[in-house]
Amino acid sequence: MEHWLPRLEGEDRDSWQRPDQLADLLEISPGMEVADLGAGTGYFLSALSAAVGQEGRVLALDVDQELVDYMAQRCRNDGLANVDARLVAFDDPGLDVGSVDRVLIVDTWHHISGREAYAVKLAMALAAGGRVYVVDFTDESPYGPSRAHRLSAVEVQAELEAAGFETEVADEDLPYQYVVVGRRAGP
Repeated sequence: MEHWLPRLEGEDRDSWQRPDQLADLLEISPGMEVADLGAGTGYFLSALSAAVGQEGRVLALDVDQELVDYMAQRCRNDGLANVDARLVAFDDPGLDVGSVDRVLIVDTWHHISGREAYAVKLAMALAAGGRVYVVDFTDESPYGPSRAHRLSAVEVQAELEAAGFETEVADEDLPYQYVVVGRRAGP
């Protein structure tokens, strides 16, 4: 945690990551089920929990047990009873077919190997009308991975489209990031 907390809970993160604004972009309705994939320390959980309301549920998913434990404690401390912190595999989000309305993937998509196959699993997990939101770093961002590991919005769109999504780049004003929205194609 000594490594993760300064990076994921930095004092200036709110100014450029804008968690409430990003939660609004997802157009979450009370009662929805939302997955935060690569949730880390749970930075977005408060905003997502409020958006889904008491009838909804947030799944805080990560591949690191220490981070999952941290999020579970954070939820207990913050009274986020509608959040479930879960450990997932590197190659599988562990979501049931048709079970989630929104999947938020912030600063994580570039870490996933086999992204097209992973995107197929996400498409299967979406309920009717569900959407995936990939938020990642622009090439000019002072934050994020090395430039060699960054993906452009066009690359993310191509990966999601190869998995059967219809995509668009969201109209937003995050200073260092883009948001690609994926909707399941077809009925």
